[in-house]
Amino acid sequence: MRKSSLVLSFALVVASIPVTCAQTIQPRRPMTFEDMMRMKRLGDTAVSPDGKWLAYSVTTVDLDKNSKTAALFLQPIAGGDPKPISVTQPGDSGLQFSADGKRILFLSSRSGGQQVWLADFDPVTGAASNATQLTRIATEADNAIWSPDGKSIVFTSAVYPDCAPITISDFATGNACNAAKDKAAADNPVKAQIWTQLLYRHWDHFTGEKRSHLFLIAVESGGVRDLTPANPHDVPPFSLEGGGCGCAFAPDAKELALTDNPDPVPAISTSPRIYTLDLTNPAARPVQISTSAGGNFSPAYSPDGKYIAWRSQARAGYESDKFRLVAYNRAAKTIKDVLPNFDRWVDEFVWTNPNGILFTAGDRGQESVFRANPLSDKVGLAAWGGTFSDLHLVTNPLPPGALFSFAPDSIVATQMKVDRPSEVVSVLLSDSWPIFIGKNGDPLDHIAENGSGGRPNSITHLNDTLLAQLDLPKMQSFWFTATDGTKLQGFLINPPAFDPAKKYPVKFLIHGGPQGAWDDSWSYRWNPELFAANGYVVVMVNPRGSTGYGQAFVDGVNGDWGGKPFTDLMTGLDYAEQHYPFIDKTRECALGASYGGYMANWILGHTNRFKCIVSHDGMFNAESAFGSTEELWFNTWEFKGAPWDYYGKPDYENPFRKWSPSLSAKNFKTPTLVIHSQHDYRLDLSEGLQLFTTLQLLHVPSKMLYFPDESHWVLKPQNSQLWWKTVNDWVDQWTKQK
Repeated sequence: MRKSSLVLSFALVVASIPVTCAQTIQPRRPMTFEDMMRMKRLGDTAVSPDGKWLAYSVTTVDLDKNSKTAALFLQPIAGGDPKPISVTQPGDSGLQFSADGKRILFLSSRSGGQQVWLADFDPVTGAASNATQLTRIATEADNAIWSPDGKSIVFTSAVYPDCAPITISDFATGNACNAAKDKAAADNPVKAQIWTQLLYRHWDHFTGEKRSHLFLIAVESGGVRDLTPANPHDVPPFSLEGGGCGCAFAPDAKELALTDNPDPVPAISTSPRIYTLDLTNPAARPVQISTSAGGNFSPAYSPDGKYIAWRSQARAGYESDKFRLVAYNRAAKTIKDVLPNFDRWVDEFVWTNPNGILFTAGDRGQESVFRANPLSDKVGLAAWGGTFSDLHLVTNPLPPGALFSFAPDSIVATQMKVDRPSEVVSVLLSDSWPIFIGKNGDPLDHIAENGSGGRPNSITHLNDTLLAQLDLPKMQSFWFTATDGTKLQGFLINPPAFDPAKKYPVKFLIHGGPQGAWDDSWSYRWNPELFAANGYVVVMVNPRGSTGYGQAFVDGVNGDWGGKPFTDLMTGLDYAEQHYPFIDKTRECALGASYGGYMANWILGHTNRFKCIVSHDGMFNAESAFGSTEELWFNTWEFKGAPWDYYGKPDYENPFRKWSPSLSAKNFKTPTLVIHSQHDYRLDLSEGLQLFTTLQLLHVPSKMLYFPDESHWVLKPQNSQLWWKTVNDWVDQWTKQK
């Protein structure tokens, strides 16, 4: 009788819950641009050597002030609330733990220019104290890393190669020379420059006379020396494939592996090389150990010091060649391809033990974490689902009284998805699945498609409250067959509050690169969820040239810019129209940036199926683009030479004319929004101006959005706000009219 009463009472309580919840739960709403700006943006992460503490940077956007501010936080990995690191200030960055976990370094501009600062750290309580400035170099410091013994730090600084090298004995003299040159340049009212070689500007800035060098500073004495004195090149060389110093200490701290590109004309070279430098001998010079003709990046020593691994490319001049993982045997001086049958790019990696490596690789719309053994061809899928990066290995301690002899290691990494910005997660490696990579080089389909692998557990929760309010539809994947029989992948996102009985207009997004891909990842610039938020179906296709489908697929765009990639895109859109009845194929707009902008321009001259086009930073005239860009290796590879190599030949044999959207101008009819920026040196502003001029003279409905203070990307908050409003208004104008 009592039991029945308790059950009845419980039932009455439960019965009352839905009524209360129905009154308090708010329906999710579409995301707005302002929502996206309110999101906290995760930056660099660091993990303490004992695996107890996570440090990370968070950037907050103030739309009204048109500003972004970063701050450093600390929280327990096992669980707990984040707190600001007391010795740091807003704007500080680059935090790194020393190997013994008792000190931290970070970068701060509190004394003027950016310098390296040190502080004591208590690994028990997480308290930081006694912040002191370590470097006082006139040309500022960046990309600092600890030596394994904690006695020294390597950092980068941009100096004048013709100044006396900054050494331990004459730090003041070399520093004074650089300071004097900086002051003279700032005080001189004449800002003219004289160039004697190429790559005089790069992406968004003019390179000037200074070059990045590597410096070593002793923590106790503060003695500094330039490790690459009088080097006329940037060390490390610029690379979008990885930042930082491009260097790594040997476990005994007696040697440094570094990256340099000695080619005399860097504008046509994609071949950085790996060197080692004996740090025990001040007179030593770097010794080259890499042998491939292509690029070499991201050296890292194995924990036992026997190997150095790095990402390597075989072909010179091709920035999108396969990124292999190679290991250099320091004793035998031999190099081995660690994963000869793995036909994906190795994007990031960390050593786990002398015979273990964790790495990320793009694969069919995901950026997963894999584990490999340099001594075999075995690969394990460690974490899958979304896009992973910033890997850290955590060796978990045994609990008191444990009955087993080992504790499974775990990964701490960042993970994002198309409907969720980056957060820090942990994954137990014991949950990974073994795979054997077959002859075709593909991870086993059933593993990836079923989502097997480690199960991420969230550590940070930066945007949970805001995301809980938003209707962010899941991304769907679809596969279709190209005209030549190749299997291709596309993606689709429905609008919020989706009704399958309705018809929706389409935003057809085209990715850049062309060696890039749409995948399960978040973006603050081209955000598919925000494109869908105002009532659109978003369709995205990965055509030939896209990454994540094998190197032959990547190479499929070379010399064929407007060929198979164009038909792949159109075939993919055809498939979506045929298989998703809620798509209104009479109300579609094509939008693209960079190579996507090129393809938008190509579409403009080759089909009238779209109601409108948005072309952001696109190539319009292939010949003029060759003369105004800076990374000449890119156009030289993609178009198989320089324009003058084809003079006197018919247009169909000249890729600069065969694939130039400008030569199809007579076919332009689709209303087009052109977007370009003053400081875009990859695709010069003149490309956008030529396109807009052509459209206006042909009386094609057109508009141009020009940013005098942006580069290849629109990054300032209020500029981004104008970008989104202009783009969405343009698409609405042409597609929401019946």
